Order: sequence, then structure tokens, then C-alpha cells
Amino acid sequence: MFSFFVYYALPLAFTVFVACVLTTAVSGTVLLAFKLRETNQMLRHPYLEHRPFEQYPIAVRATILMDYFLRLAFPGRRFWVLEEANRLMAHIDPAEIPNRIKWPLIGLWGGCFVGLIAMVVMWALLFIKMNF
Repeated sequence: MFSFFVYYALPLAFTVFVACVLTTAVSGTVLLAFKLRETNQMLRHPYLEHRPFEQYPIAVRATILMDYFLRLAFPGRRFWVLEEANRLMAHIDPAEIPNRIKWPLIGLWGGCFVGLIAMVVMWALLFIKMNF
């Protein structure tokens, strides 16, 4: 009975994983190639008061983009990193940000996080299938 579940769940997990990879790739490309300057000008992260975005290391750049995502996707949440992002980005009202700015950020980080979950599920299903 359980192998019947794995038989259908494994292709579904793989499909979700591939869709997330493609979503992340497309959103990241659009964001980094076309929308990054406009996004930074509109959202104004506090770190950008000290130096330009391009002068930060890649880890700090990713953190800035993740703070944008967390503020837009989870406004008002007071838990762990969500609280810190909402505190840093308190000057942003997510309802006032146009969709042309939101969708690359949501696609980039949403695809990463959902894809990570899909990958873990896929590996777990593969491990279960190998043991049957």
C-alpha cells in the first residue's frame, strides 16, 4: 500500500522541484538583469545607506534581497528572521509596492524555499523506495 503512494508521490515531488528550479532561474535572471536598480530604489534597504549594493559581498546582497522578500511576503510577522526583516523594512508598506517589483522577489525566494522542501521530500521518497 505504501509503495502505491510512493509510485505517485515521487513524480509529483520531482515535477514540483523542477518547476521551482525554473521559477527561481527565471525570476532571478529578470531581477538581476533588469529590475535590481528599480527594486533597490523603491524598497531602500537600510544597509544601502552605507554603501552601494554592488560593493557588498554576495552573501550580503542575498540577505538584502531576502529581507525584501520576507517583508513583502510576510508583513507584520514577529518570528525569528521574519521579525528582523520586518523591523529593518518597517518603512515599506507591501500594499503600495507594485507587482512589477514584487514578482521577481517572490519567485526567486519562494521558488528556493518551496524547491528545497520538494527536494527533501523527493530524496525521502527515493530512500523509502530503495528500501522496499
